[in-house]
Amino acid sequence: MPPIDQITAFTSDQPVLTAVICVLALAVLALVCFALRAALRAAGRFLRDHVAPRPAEDILTIVAASIATGVSAQGMWRFSGDVLGFDGPLRLLLFAFIEVAVVTSAVRARRSMRENFSAGIDGVAVWALTGLTAVLSSMDARSVAEAVFRLSAPLVAAWLWERGMAIERHRITGRSRINWRMTPERMLVRIGLAEVSDRTASEVDAHRRLTRVALAAKRARALRAAGASDRKMRAALARLDRAMDQAVEHTGLAADPARQEALLSQIGALFNTSALIDLRPPVPWAPEPQEPPAAPGAPAAQGALPAAAPASAVLLDDDDDEDIEIVDGTAPDPAPVVDTAQRAALIRAAREYWDRQIDRKFVPRAADIAHETGISQAVARELRALWKLEPRAHALIEAAREHGIIDTGTFPAVETSERILTVNGSSPSA
Repeated sequence: MPPIDQITAFTSDQPVLTAVICVLALAVLALVCFALRAALRAAGRFLRDHVAPRPAEDILTIVAASIATGVSAQGMWRFSGDVLGFDGPLRLLLFAFIEVAVVTSAVRARRSMRENFSAGIDGVAVWALTGLTAVLSSMDARSVAEAVFRLSAPLVAAWLWERGMAIERHRITGRSRINWRMTPERMLVRIGLAEVSDRTASEVDAHRRLTRVALAAKRARALRAAGASDRKMRAALARLDRAMDQAVEHTGLAADPARQEALLSQIGALFNTSALIDLRPPVPWAPEPQEPPAAPGAPAAQGALPAAAPASAVLLDDDDDEDIEIVDGTAPDPAPVVDTAQRAALIRAAREYWDRQIDRKFVPRAADIAHETGISQAVARELRALWKLEPRAHALIEAAREHGIIDTGTFPAVETSERILTVNGSSPSA
């Protein structure tokens, strides 16, 4: 008899029982609908509260680690049945105790990370238990390939957990746990295949060639001071000559003032190495010296303008800084003798002082440059004669000259609406 005929016959024979069964079926269906609705709501709340705020990489890490943990648990299921002889409910209850311990240690390590900024002993336990379950699972493998697979699955889960912890550590503390001393970048820099700074290849090559010249000069000087033989001196001078030829050919040393100054600075530093033992640097924790009180009538501000020249000083025309000032009929003191490195440093300081004063729209005198930087009067006059021809300084001098102000070197600039041509005919000053 077909099933539909059996149902029809049963309904005809047992109408009351059929009604009861229908009511119970409707009740069970209603309960299933409510249960599914509650499950969907709970899943929605879980996704909204725990999944949506997380970045995509965290979610993928959890999913992949869960799959790897499941593979490890399947290996422990076989190990507990084949090796330990567990069966039935005992096998179901005890096969995954190591995986549960791994998950528990991972949760504790994450909580420790949030509270103490370190995974602590629980982080070590995650790796130890993962290694244990990987070894036990592989011991029941039927082939080498299966053993390798069962060894790798728990280690993949532990590695994904470690990377998730590293991301959270960086998110909480803003820094990584350690800085590796041996990185690909550092190894490439160490063997000379990479550059630390952002210099171009030509700048690096020029610096190395200038350094070769400075080192060759230092070696030749040391040999001469030690009274070396003629053969050694000829070899050192030949090496110096070759380095100098290559530097002039490849770096433009003969026509580049910046390269010349860099070479002189290196030579000055190398030739005066022994002076380091006689230096007396200031003590960083020593109290600052108290400045003596200013004399009555002295300018109080540090940036005050220089005092006017004495009455006996003869101020020449607007180019008086380029000539020697005669005070009381005496000539200025001769310039002190300095080495090349110190002279280059003084020239840099003088240039910085000149630029600052030009930015303030003042044209300093040679005496002001010498007083502020410690450079000699003769060198200051030479530098000022060169720098005052630059567009900005020349424009300031011309603007003052048009308003009848003599170039004493410390006059303020006068703003004019007319265009002021510079010496070389370039654009007017800003």
